[in-house]
Amino acid sequence: MRRRLRKVLLLGAALLLGGCTYAAICTFLGWGIPCLFYSVTGLLCPGCGVSRMCLCLLRLDFAGAWEANPVILCMLPLGAAMGVDCVLRYVKTGNGNPRGWCSLAMWVMIGVLLVYGVLRNI
Repeated sequence: MRRRLRKVLLLGAALLLGGCTYAAICTFLGWGIPCLFYSVTGLLCPGCGVSRMCLCLLRLDFAGAWEANPVILCMLPLGAAMGVDCVLRYVKTGNGNPRGWCSLAMWVMIGVLLVYGVLRNI
């Protein structure tokens, strides 16, 4: 159990470091990862604006985060709960597969994102 906890903490620290590095690059250098879908089609994908949303959340600018991508902002608490559930289950049992409610929520979130992706371009 301790080995799994250490593994999760190291992965979490690496993700946090990577996220902070990306935020610093976006903030200070003005560089970001362009959306390939938008570059090819000229249409906004369901994830367009996530970098701006995260940067706004780091500044506690909730209005700006809402403006950047309201659907993903609304789904963040559910996604966080799903992640915490999977991590706790992995640390306790070694099985990190999502439970029934997580799988259902994941499919609902995918459906919402697909509908949002179509509606935001109409």
